[in-house]
Amino acid sequence: MTTAELPVIAAVDGSWRSYEALEWAARDAVRRGLPLTIVHVRPLNRRTSQEAQRREAEELLAESVGRVAQVAPTLHTSTLAPMDFPAAALIALSEHASLLVLGSRGLGGFRSLLIGSNSLTTASMARCPVVVVHTGRADEEEAEAAETFSDIVAGVAADESSEAVLDFAFEAAMTRPGARLRIVHGWTMFSSMLSGGPVFDRDAAAGAAERTLAELTAGRTEKYPQVEVVQEPVHGSASHTLVTASATAALTVIGRRKGGEELGFGLSPVAQTTLTHALGPVAVVPC
Repeated sequence: MTTAELPVIAAVDGSWRSYEALEWAARDAVRRGLPLTIVHVRPLNRRTSQEAQRREAEELLAESVGRVAQVAPTLHTSTLAPMDFPAAALIALSEHASLLVLGSRGLGGFRSLLIGSNSLTTASMARCPVVVVHTGRADEEEAEAAETFSDIVAGVAADESSEAVLDFAFEAAMTRPGARLRIVHGWTMFSSMLSGGPVFDRDAAAGAAERTLAELTAGRTEKYPQVEVVQEPVHGSASHTLVTASATAALTVIGRRKGGEELGFGLSPVAQTTLTHALGPVAVVPC
């Protein structure tokens, strides 16, 4: 089975955030022409019998299948209920998924946290792209309005790590007719110096950043001529622009460097800030 045939996996735990992520995953699976696998990870808990956990998982997954049927009645769905630590199970399953979708927080943890530890760990270590759905919109009218947002926003660096981010972002824009792709690149005089660019001339550094973006996107604009591309070089950190843009974006795409995950180095400061504070769905793409 090729990557293009692997299912979209949605993780559910009974929280409204996980159901919100489930519906997002169902719609995205339809757009991509892929099946959907709904996963509920049964936690390792000695105080609850395995039989009780199995019945609870069956009920939760049955409700989830019903919710998907209302959103995408023709979508092929399957279910899984592994017993493990949630993040560990999802990371293992990510090797057999084209996309993994989960809510920003589950039933456990502290309400004050903007993103839960399982979501953050999974996004930092999964083998496939991970979408963390946190819309920042609590009522139904705002949730429905979110579906009308079509912009895809991508945060890129001026190196080869942006290749996977751009590939994912252009493909996402392709699945949404009329979507505009905003490509954000943060630059500073220091980053210009490190890349061998202008050191003292700010206008020259800004021009170099614009040329970098043009070079990064040149081949893809020819491959995806129907996608409208807006290049946005930003002086300073890109995180503020990405977080602000996420409020009215269908999806914000950021990269995660492969390697160093075991030490917690997978997410850059810009990526972690964006993932933590975003007001809409964020895709974290291994680079």
